[in-house]
Amino acid sequence: MTKTISYLLSDYPAISHTFFLTEVAQLRRSGLNIKVASINDCDRPASQLTGTELSEKSATFYLKSAGFKVILGSHLKSLWSSPIRYFAALWHAISLSQAAPQALLYRLFYFAEAIIVAQWMQRTGSTHLHIHFGSEVSTVGLIVKQFAPVTLSLTIHGSDEFYDVSEFHLEKKIAAADFIFCVSTYTASQLMRLSPYIHWKKLIVAPLGIDTEKFIVANKTNRKKAINLLCVGRLTAAKGQHLLIHAVANLRAEFPQLTLTLVGDGEDRESLTQLAETLQLTEQINFVGAVNQNHIVDYYQQADIFCLPSFAEGVPVVLMEAMAMEIPCVTTRITGIPELIRHQKEGLLVNAGDGDALTDALATLIKSPRTCAILGQAARARVAQKYQLQRNFEALAEHFTTQLNHLENSNLIATGEQNWSIQSHG
Repeated sequence: MTKTISYLLSDYPAISHTFFLTEVAQLRRSGLNIKVASINDCDRPASQLTGTELSEKSATFYLKSAGFKVILGSHLKSLWSSPIRYFAALWHAISLSQAAPQALLYRLFYFAEAIIVAQWMQRTGSTHLHIHFGSEVSTVGLIVKQFAPVTLSLTIHGSDEFYDVSEFHLEKKIAAADFIFCVSTYTASQLMRLSPYIHWKKLIVAPLGIDTEKFIVANKTNRKKAINLLCVGRLTAAKGQHLLIHAVANLRAEFPQLTLTLVGDGEDRESLTQLAETLQLTEQINFVGAVNQNHIVDYYQQADIFCLPSFAEGVPVVLMEAMAMEIPCVTTRITGIPELIRHQKEGLLVNAGDGDALTDALATLIKSPRTCAILGQAARARVAQKYQLQRNFEALAEHFTTQLNHLENSNLIATGEQNWSIQSHG
């Protein structure tokens, strides 16, 4: 019988995390029964969603809009059926705050959400919980496991999870998880650094992937003489877009035909807009805002060079998309990116924060269409070889099946009815 895997996500479907949607769809095609719960409501109104997103939204359980009756009912049922586990989970949530008042308030919210998740899992017949990222949403999962007899797995991306290990309780999550997918070997190395050797066997490197039949080589004939730079990502400090705007300013005199398109939205939009105005680049820079997957390919097709000058990343899916379309990429030599792009082989890598190096790398590509073509062709070949969506997600499905079978054979989990009946005895 196919086991039900419960996915708990922070926002779903989310315009900044489209790989959630892809992963869930691919795992279902591989025969896994995936049920999704989201802490927060969808980040866009229905009118801005694709057909696939609308379908997913209708099938997703949203915690914060579940309604008072569901929330209260979940807690009363949990308290009545398993008071010892209920108060143990509550105490665990409180202990995570380390007596800090604001942290305590948030941990109590996470406890409230964890009980709702546990009851939702019972209703869906699931005994396994999977969570992306090691931040707050997985803190909810950590508390779920304290209350309910379920198994837990994580996908860790980096590098946000590594900023404040104590705040995110990452060591506790590594210890509590039954297995952990890492999107790169860099990510795995950081979890090794944070955990005893006994937990290293839980770590599985499972790269993400993109659809190389959707992201195909753009037809660049009959182009205007403008040189179009493209950056796709949230407008936030971690993406380094201020440096990119300065680079455009530095290149403007030599390459007056240069333009930059920024696709995405975020808290830095006003600051970036002001910088463009200060540097008199309003004609050269186009702020598009957030774009869903139905239209993102249009922007790649118009790009001559893709640039992501990030200070912190996992392994960006947007880089894979640009590479698949043979767009030469300039990005930073950080975290898992060098596993995707090898310097001067599939793209150009610069040190994060080095504005001069970023400017020079962009100038190198602008001056040499031949270099752009060579790097672009090699980039697509790299993605097809290492980051092809169907192959990587089939491997992920196999990992899930293998790990869950191992847990069941080890008597760590049982059938849904037997498992949840344990909790009814308190």
